[in-house]
Amino acid sequence: MTALDRIDPQLLSETDEQRQLRAVLRDFYREASGPEDVREHLGTPRGYDESLWKRLAGEIGVHGLAIPEEYGGSGFTFAELAVALEESGRALYCAPLLPTVVLAAHALLAGGDRAACERYLPRIADGTLTATVAGFDADAPGVAAEPAGSGWVLRGRTDFVLDGAGADLILVRADTAAGPRLFACEPVMDTCRRTPRRVLDETRRQALVEFRGAPAGAVGVAEHTGTAEHAVSAVLDTGRAALAAEQVGGSGHALDATVEFVSQRHQFGRPIGSFQAVKHRLADVLVALEAARSASAYAAVCVAVASPQLPVAAGTAAVVCSETFRLATAEYVQLHGGIGFTWEHPAHLYVRRARSSEALFGTADHHRVRLTQLIGLAGRPAA
Repeated sequence: MTALDRIDPQLLSETDEQRQLRAVLRDFYREASGPEDVREHLGTPRGYDESLWKRLAGEIGVHGLAIPEEYGGSGFTFAELAVALEESGRALYCAPLLPTVVLAAHALLAGGDRAACERYLPRIADGTLTATVAGFDADAPGVAAEPAGSGWVLRGRTDFVLDGAGADLILVRADTAAGPRLFACEPVMDTCRRTPRRVLDETRRQALVEFRGAPAGAVGVAEHTGTAEHAVSAVLDTGRAALAAEQVGGSGHALDATVEFVSQRHQFGRPIGSFQAVKHRLADVLVALEAARSASAYAAVCVAVASPQLPVAAGTAAVVCSETFRLATAEYVQLHGGIGFTWEHPAHLYVRRARSSEALFGTADHHRVRLTQLIGLAGRPAA
């Protein structure tokens, strides 16, 4: 790492604005999106409270935090968005923030197509457009794009697309005769079949998307086909940093809820939290959580300043935060005793989120292999 690649340590400290944003969002979620609210909206067609989605965009401006002002955003950085994502993870907010505000918005920005940014980003920022990405997994069957008149059509399928059944816009990595490119598709039923998948975590919906001659517009110019691969790589690492922030928030909730419970639950005439064995288990969670916070903060700053260290930082955060979330939610269930296993208790919702998040954007083992390649201990990095 050169001196120019190093991150200023001051950037890792939370600013006054970020603290204020965190406080506002925590109060907002506590009031409007508790566990019962999440359960209530899981059975609706979109799976979340659409009025709350609009409030989050309009009243607090979360959707536009990392979108430049010229495209209708607030012009802050990913560091501020990471604060919002952490609080959404803490509350288990089930709207498609990750696919829309992180993946799709950053894919548009990374694609470098000003016209596409002007068309879609203002609507993402104001909450009137939901979006996602598809075909970003290099190991999965791909999507092909064919010229059709003055535009393009997409053919092929891609599975487990985040919010794939409901998103208004899908940004697709598709193969062309000149190489892979990014395409923007506003799906319609006749040419784009979308089948919801049954997944472990119902708060994060996924779908099989089949393109059958779906009209699409190219994002970027033909002379820069390499931009697509660069954009996909950057967006996936940004997604890993965003997911890490969510996992830190969920882990924080699990620890706080467990500490509160063991302080109130009495056995043998004393709180169970006073027993040494329980203290040790919670201390292990706290140590892991502090490490996860550090890894997440570093990855978020790397995104914010476009550091070349982002791939390493994002991979590290993915490993550390996934394992912390798994540990925190396991103790959330175990130390709540019998009620932690019941359907009525919110603990199982966090367990489901933790387990499903472990496989999103690659497993911990995948990231470990990739990290050894990135730091020069093995061959070429995996996708």
